[in-house]
Amino acid sequence: MRVQPGVPRIRYASGVVCLLGLALAHAGCQASEAPASTSPASAERSETTAAGGPLLPEDRITTWKPGVPGGIPVRTKVCASVAASRFRDGQSDASQGIQNAIDACPAGQVVQLSSGDFLINDAFLLIHKGVTLRGEGPGRTVLKRTNGARPGSYQPSVADPIVILGPTRWPRPDESGTRALVTDAAKGSRSVTLKDAGGFAKAQLVLLDEEHYATGAWRELPNRNGVPTSVRTWATDRVVWQRHDPPAPEDDPLPEAAGWFSRAGRPIVEVKEIAAVDRNVVTFTTPLHIGYRASHAAQLTRYSGGNAAVRDAGLEDLTVTGGANGNVRFECAAYSWMKNVESTVWLGEGVAINNSFRVELRDSYIHDAAWPYPGGGGYAISLSGGAAEALIENNIVLNANKMMVARSAGAGSVVGYNYMDDGQIASDPDWVEVGINGSHMAGSHHMLFEGNESFNYDSDNTHGNAIDHTVFRNHLTGFRRSFAGLRNARAAGLMFGSWWHSFVGNVLGTEGRMEGWTYEDAGVPWGGPAIWKLGYNPIHWEQSADPLVRSSVLREGNFDYLTNRVNWDTQPREIPPSLYLEAKPAFFGTLPWPWVDATGTRKLAVLPARARLDAGTPFAPPPAQ
Repeated sequence: MRVQPGVPRIRYASGVVCLLGLALAHAGCQASEAPASTSPASAERSETTAAGGPLLPEDRITTWKPGVPGGIPVRTKVCASVAASRFRDGQSDASQGIQNAIDACPAGQVVQLSSGDFLINDAFLLIHKGVTLRGEGPGRTVLKRTNGARPGSYQPSVADPIVILGPTRWPRPDESGTRALVTDAAKGSRSVTLKDAGGFAKAQLVLLDEEHYATGAWRELPNRNGVPTSVRTWATDRVVWQRHDPPAPEDDPLPEAAGWFSRAGRPIVEVKEIAAVDRNVVTFTTPLHIGYRASHAAQLTRYSGGNAAVRDAGLEDLTVTGGANGNVRFECAAYSWMKNVESTVWLGEGVAINNSFRVELRDSYIHDAAWPYPGGGGYAISLSGGAAEALIENNIVLNANKMMVARSAGAGSVVGYNYMDDGQIASDPDWVEVGINGSHMAGSHHMLFEGNESFNYDSDNTHGNAIDHTVFRNHLTGFRRSFAGLRNARAAGLMFGSWWHSFVGNVLGTEGRMEGWTYEDAGVPWGGPAIWKLGYNPIHWEQSADPLVRSSVLREGNFDYLTNRVNWDTQPREIPPSLYLEAKPAFFGTLPWPWVDATGTRKLAVLPARARLDAGTPFAPPPAQ
């Protein structure tokens, strides 16, 4: 079933527009204009409410309570101290010595590194249990690889990371124990019913996913050059693959690519933790962030044996540099963290969060990728393999190709109060890359981006689409701090297939700098910078905008410096301070919060992460205002 322009529309009682066809299959679209209280699903609706009525329909939101419950623990007991002088301050390899200390350390304790340089060339460090590896502070304790990433090169001598938090380098779910769901599992529920729950047990991490490659079909594309095209794309009601009929140069090598960042063909996915098993019913510790359907062969798979999750592992107070295949990797980690860490000069990802649950990345400075070009060699932060409920908060992320990507991952995650800037392609510095985003492979869904500052938000379609993300109270400036070029500049963009996105309470653009900008551009290739670019395809500028992107985007209470007004899709209403915080976070200190107030008199205050960078003290508290 395909959505065509001009198809009759249906509405929520709150005024949110849905289309028939693909959108009708999306949970929450009601084939009626009756009040929400008369909907059969009304008893289970959990809309985000504000004065004046629901702010977001329940299909767009989820339970955003990510990261380590109660916050990262403060560990004080030191099991071992390792001095840099023991390894000639970076002249002799320290990897085995530090690994021995980690191996011998009891859970809940700290391996303390002294100030100085530690050479990590012979092997990466594996934090395979619930201990903390801690330094004396970023820039003072340095873990360095000299046979890995080098600025300006994508060819390392050794393609190893520096630190892995997890059981092994390449953990994978145990597909020999995969079990099918016998009934649909509704969004917001905490349990699934299997044909056979044998082998599943309390506290296991599991992967819940559904099939979207074999269940796909050829779908027509929008007009190209103003007329219907015979080219088609492979898609389902939730997923659009980068595959065309006839084949196109940009196509991924499918079906192989369908297993790059998920189980084969199963990009709608999330990692869960088992709370209980009762006969064939498996209950989880947190709710499902999207529904999983038996008609799409939904399945549950456990991480077991040597791939069982590592819990409560931490990395704190140091610098990592020179990793190739990433600097720091969370690989099947749960309730684990990276705090107050500098990650710089890497190939792959500055920080990778894969196959993991409730990881917390905070108060860190991730900057200067060795190879800031497309192709995966220079991403700052990456989520993949179904990683779910991560908290990425209060970080500075600067000077990489893409600031972050979410590849078949991210459900229930929050990207909050980060400063992310200077995304670039080193060979084409005028091209404006992707800023904060939760895309770059099919399947990511239900991420919250709150309180960040970045040059844009965009959801790309390079390897497929992303759905159901919420962009709340961010400042999307439209400009990068170190690059003047504005080719494909936008404050907020959604590429082809980016369906059911919500933008609420954002401030778009930069005061006094909007001359030559337009308000909305559906993707004219050289039409100049725009506040909004919706449904465009930068590989095919001749293609008309995706009609479902434009019809399903929800824009409420956003202020922009081009029109100098607050724009609403429905009606003005009160916007809550946060969608995941109950109170002002401590890292704001004396600074006002919320710092983005699109509907207020003062639109912008100060983001702590930006203030720290501008003051030249990325790890100090923000200057008082």
